[in-house]
Amino acid sequence: MADTGGREAVAAVWRIESARIVGALARYTGDFALAEDLAQEALAEALVTWPRDGAPRNPAGWLLTVGRRRAIDTFRRRAALDERYAVLAHDLGEDGGTADIHWDPDQIDDDVLALMFISCHPVLSREARVALTLRVVGGLTSDEIAKAFLVPTATVQARITRAKKTLGAARVPFEVPPAEERAQRLGSVLSVVYLIFTEGSSASSGDRLIRFDLAGEAQRLARVLTRLMPREPEAHGLLALLELTAARFPARTGPDGEPVLLEDQDRRRWDRAAIRRGRAALARAEQVGRGLGAYGLQAAIAECHAVAESVRATDWDRVVLIYEALGRLAPSPVVDLNRAVAVSMAKGPAAALPIVDELAAAGTLPNSHLLASVRGELLTRMGRTEEARADLEQAIRLCANERERVVLERKLTALG
Repeated sequence: MADTGGREAVAAVWRIESARIVGALARYTGDFALAEDLAQEALAEALVTWPRDGAPRNPAGWLLTVGRRRAIDTFRRRAALDERYAVLAHDLGEDGGTADIHWDPDQIDDDVLALMFISCHPVLSREARVALTLRVVGGLTSDEIAKAFLVPTATVQARITRAKKTLGAARVPFEVPPAEERAQRLGSVLSVVYLIFTEGSSASSGDRLIRFDLAGEAQRLARVLTRLMPREPEAHGLLALLELTAARFPARTGPDGEPVLLEDQDRRRWDRAAIRRGRAALARAEQVGRGLGAYGLQAAIAECHAVAESVRATDWDRVVLIYEALGRLAPSPVVDLNRAVAVSMAKGPAAALPIVDELAAAGTLPNSHLLASVRGELLTRMGRTEEARADLEQAIRLCANERERVVLERKLTALG
């Protein structure tokens, strides 16, 4: 096998199996931080061995075996753990073979689920949860995470190191939390996956509007979560939201990467397969029978757009009602701002302006360009050109994404 092919094989296996390997090693050693280090050592050895000798017949088993050998080496070095080493060595056997590696599908699924809960543990900061989730569950390298979030690699490495130390200091067990704690912890897991997707769907900075790698990784994590927790409606709701939102990606940017507004998008380019998957996930969320949560409601809004033939044909009254329900369930300035946009489409800009003005008077979203952008759009439609110009100029000053800024500048120019 050529060197490049061997490295590609390692990367492909790692991307698919890293979470299961780290999870199995964490269960094996009882030490999450150690398991992550052991998995990285196994990955490093694969990068040397596979290009030279060819990929093994059981790549995941090979990586797991190397990780377990490293675990034994570690325990061997720890004199206080001699007894445990003897037990582990006996179980593994000293011949180093990989054929007898036993993969218990149910246990492995539990391992991956435990990894997701640990990576999104409440004792960690939001930044640490994102970095750790992408690293140990998504299998991304520190360099890849750093590029995705436009921060130095050293920053990502420091976040991951601190996160592992924090988990160790808090003595977080490697286990799926009990049912009574799962709902609370699930919210943290879902929010991290949604945060990853949001950054991928609408980059907060940089020169690209969509970061497909991040958005795709979040979709993959959401699919894993629904498979692991099929009776949780919010997991299905989140997956539905991500699928329905991603379905518009092919039409959201033009040939040069510039944003294309919803009313200007060629809906024939929307991904119909993603829409079907999203609607199916939303139906499963409803079938669970415990009502839609915040993600499910957002998915229901996305579905309204997905099934409409045009902006004009969209059921805006229903969109407004769903936003009102969402505002009661998960109030936020962003929800209110989106509701204002829906109200403007259903009843006209004059009906929506008081909602926006109330948000502005409350001082919400002070550093975001969204409020000024929406207000500028409403005022433009109402013919209040000078006021619209001031708001659009403010939106341009606050906008950190170059692609979005171009759209705002185009609107400003159109005012004359």
